[in-house]
Amino acid sequence: MEIIQSLKNPKIQKWRSLSQRKAREETGCFLVEGKRAVTDALQSGYTMEALILESTQSLPETFDCSGPAYQVPSHVMEALCDTKTPQGICAVMHKKTQTVSGHHLVVLDALQDPGNVGTIIRTADAAGLDGVILSSRCPDIYAPKVLRATMGSIFHIPCETADSLETRLQALSEKGYALLSTELDGQPFFSYVSRAPKDWCLIIGNEGHGVSESVRRLASCHLKLPMRGQAESLNASVAAGIMMYVLMEHAG
Repeated sequence: MEIIQSLKNPKIQKWRSLSQRKAREETGCFLVEGKRAVTDALQSGYTMEALILESTQSLPETFDCSGPAYQVPSHVMEALCDTKTPQGICAVMHKKTQTVSGHHLVVLDALQDPGNVGTIIRTADAAGLDGVILSSRCPDIYAPKVLRATMGSIFHIPCETADSLETRLQALSEKGYALLSTELDGQPFFSYVSRAPKDWCLIIGNEGHGVSESVRRLASCHLKLPMRGQAESLNASVAAGIMMYVLMEHAG
């Protein structure tokens, strides 16, 4: 196992750069933090380029370490990781290109908050949806804050970033999917769910501006959650969670 001591080491500099979207796109790699997340990634078929261990850690016996392993001191591990208290293990993984399929999908249209994106991915996994489609204007699914918010679900549910969300949704519509746009002035959600068809895409819009007009025009249905109190709206991930669970309850 190679030992790296300096932050100036070219490998360390390369791995640190993976906190930036540009570097992830150029290298096709991302950084995974923590034993559980690394294990989930490996079990989900992700290819590991490098395993990095803090000097106090030993190589877990359960790991099929297909790539080289390195040991680094604590200050280097802290510089690599996005969390304030790293678990002493991280890995550089190769990204996957995925195309989602299935009867029940959630679509994210230009969300801005990495926490919302990660939370919706995690909730979609928990609710039993088949996949997540993101517009190219959403945060990168392999960004540290998104990964952390998914709590490992990024490795359990297929996620696809569409170059053109409108083109992708048009293709799904032509296959018979209902495109369900979430809007503050839509029809009552709970009155609709019992009539939802077999195949649907639930579209969650931007936190401030909602579903974009070009996507809204493609929608076959516009839905809203009731606001029985004084709040004008719900957090995007909360609204998405309610709708996903209720739709899945009626999916049979």
